Amino acid sequence: MAMSERPEQRKDPVDAIIEQWATVRPDLDTAAMEVFGRIYRLSRAMGDRMDRAYAAYGIARGEFDVLATLRRSGEPYTLSPRQLSATLMLTTGGMTGRLDKLERAGLLRRSPDPHDRRGLQVTLTERGLRLVDEAVGAGLAVQTEALSALGTERGAQLADLLRDLLLATER
Repeated sequence: MAMSERPEQRKDPVDAIIEQWATVRPDLDTAAMEVFGRIYRLSRAMGDRMDRAYAAYGIARGEFDVLATLRRSGEPYTLSPRQLSATLMLTTGGMTGRLDKLERAGLLRRSPDPHDRRGLQVTLTERGLRLVDEAVGAGLAVQTEALSALGTERGAQLADLLRDLLLATER
């Protein structure tokens, strides 16, 4: 029995897609589509919610990611553009655009790297530190509210299952 055939559950848009495939291609095993279709739709829906949460602080999700990466690095909240690019899986061109915007907003500053004459360092400003600390709280509130639909135990179970799937997928 496919996952979508569980009558006790409410139907979602992925169920409709699965039912359509079952009609036109009953030979297909769509179990993986049920999982990844929901992950994709959930990612998009939560991405939209996160965008709205960060917009209240005048930043987009990508800009939040830069600020949060610097914040997580610990004091003095400084990384090279190369370290940021690697962590965020961005091209150097994409990183430069984000850094330019955040620097103009006074949320970070770039300075010469004292250990590498050709390099730069990117550091959170006090304003950037305050903003990212507030924005991370707002983002977590949005995520926590959404996850509360599952309850604590099921939420933890989902986190464990997704970790296992991510590790298996990234190998």
